[in-house]
Amino acid sequence: MSAIFYLLAVITLAGGLATVLLKQLVHCALAATVAFAGLALLFLQLDAQFAGFAQILVYIGAVAILIVFAILLTHGSHMPKDGVFSRSWALGLVIAAGVFAILGWAVLAGISAVPRQNAPPSATVRDIGEALVGRYVLPLEIVALLLTAATIGAVVVAMHEKASPR
Repeated sequence: MSAIFYLLAVITLAGGLATVLLKQLVHCALAATVAFAGLALLFLQLDAQFAGFAQILVYIGAVAILIVFAILLTHGSHMPKDGVFSRSWALGLVIAAGVFAILGWAVLAGISAVPRQNAPPSATVRDIGEALVGRYVLPLEIVALLLTAATIGAVVVAMHEKASPR
């Protein structure tokens, strides 16, 4: 394993830990974006171009931005009064470590069940792209409409909240 892999792993883990440990919602959303970017770069380093670019387009380009807009439009971004970390950060860290240990055990136990592949998969990014705009264009458009509706809903909720007297 190269030094670049370890650097990307550290960036991804740091983003994930910051996501669950920070108390400010906007900071948590931005830290999740860093974790998503780290995962995308890991996919790209492992020659999984489609998964890496899909991670960038879907998670960073749509989901993370939608989360940030929803937080900002619904006024969920107020500053905490009692520090940056939540009070239950230690419990969250213990739960995260437990989940990580269980997932690590499952991966290590399943390595022997995975058959060895001699040839790389024959599907290219171009083949997957042609399938998405050909055979799977309807599900792709439904996802686009769902994300658009969620954004419009966040704006409507924010406008309704702003119009009502406090």
